[in-house]
Amino acid sequence: MGLSHKTASVDLREKLAFPERVLPEALSHLSDTGVVDEAVILSTCNRTEIYVDIVQPTGADEVLVGFLKEFHNLDTDDIAELRRHLYILQGVEMVEHLFSVVSSLDSLVLGEAQILAQVKNGYAVAFDAGFCGVVFNHLFPQALEVGKRAHTETSIGANSISVSTTAVNLARRVFEDLEQRTILVVGAGEMGELTANYLVEQGVKKVTVTNRTFSAAVELAGRIGGEAVEFNDLVDCLARTDIVISSTAATDYVITKKQVEFARHRRRGHSLLLIDIALPRDIDPACNDLPDVYVYDLDAFSSMIDSNIYERELEAAKVKTIVASEVETFFTWMQERKVAPTISHMYSKMETICDGEVERASRMLASAKGAPITDAEKEVLKTIAQSVGKKLLHGPTVRLRKQATNPDGYRYTDAARFLFGLDAYPLGRSCRSCKEKNMCKKDEDGTCYLAKKAGLAKYHRTSPEVKDDYGYATPVPSIKDTADE
Repeated sequence: MGLSHKTASVDLREKLAFPERVLPEALSHLSDTGVVDEAVILSTCNRTEIYVDIVQPTGADEVLVGFLKEFHNLDTDDIAELRRHLYILQGVEMVEHLFSVVSSLDSLVLGEAQILAQVKNGYAVAFDAGFCGVVFNHLFPQALEVGKRAHTETSIGANSISVSTTAVNLARRVFEDLEQRTILVVGAGEMGELTANYLVEQGVKKVTVTNRTFSAAVELAGRIGGEAVEFNDLVDCLARTDIVISSTAATDYVITKKQVEFARHRRRGHSLLLIDIALPRDIDPACNDLPDVYVYDLDAFSSMIDSNIYERELEAAKVKTIVASEVETFFTWMQERKVAPTISHMYSKMETICDGEVERASRMLASAKGAPITDAEKEVLKTIAQSVGKKLLHGPTVRLRKQATNPDGYRYTDAARFLFGLDAYPLGRSCRSCKEKNMCKKDEDGTCYLAKKAGLAKYHRTSPEVKDDYGYATPVPSIKDTADE
């Protein structure tokens, strides 16, 4: 579930941004909802996306919206706007989207490479916090490999126009001669450094760096040949600056209209270009109302990045081929991972049923002949029962094994698990507490006894369902569940 520069304005995107420092807390809140098994949050200047492997599909989208509302303290109007701009992708569409994102096919700038590092970082945070399991520990490393393939096997990143190079072109429009201009970099992040380096390459001689952590400003200034100043001197720096590049992780405006207005009084007649490449935004958009002050944020950049479209689109077609192939590879892995346990569970259930029927037949036979049956007679009954069971299962298991290398074969596996009553949930997901067995045995009140033992019973109630004679839960899907499927 997410939104991006393609679906939402920067105003809405910044309301849903997750600074890196809050990601572990956000993931913990997400886990507390009780419907999420694994989770990764990707939050960049152009998108906020929540990737989840869910325990119970029904109603999960509302749970995720509720999480966003609570964590970001959104009001009713915010939620109404959010619903209009959110996209929700499941299964194949979700994997295809992730692979497209990491390959920069879905980026503001087609071919940009920063997204690869951003996805890697989002996954690393989730992994370190313990929110990635078997599925995501396969999915996200594969996604990163897809991104690498896109940049090494195609030329999608060649001659691309990035936010940084666009900022340089913008500066040339405002100032014909860059050599005499002064740059102020606010924040010590990668994007600010990259943009400043481009401007230095174009002839800018003087660069000043400021950051709330002064040592970080000193380090960045050393790398780009600039001078570090204390953050408290920001207004004085604005009075001596022509071009400001701001890219911090602040949640409020770092540069306000009042600060800029005060600085302009000390340097009348000189233009000031404010480039805001942060999300949430660092610079108050109201600064644009001041004379000789020009503010450009990420939305403004979106409409400006249009160069080399034809060449990059040709390479994008090659990347889409890579993505399609990798999506197929992932679902082949998913199918292979599920086929063997499913067949094992089918035979395990068959043996349980056979044992029960043999015991019942033994009692009936003993009653009919008026004497206990012999071990040899009981063995004959067991052989007959298991022979019938194996013959009945032979056809379905052969067909399932044939689907093991079919990326869409998981649909057959899920159907088998549902039809044979191997899962607790109507749409084929197993109980979290019973993940090792991939089978959920129910207590009398309808909750998983293992979950109850672990103190997690509230997360594992399923309804409605019936039990067969051997205690296996057989879900009965509602009309809504069936329609969703």
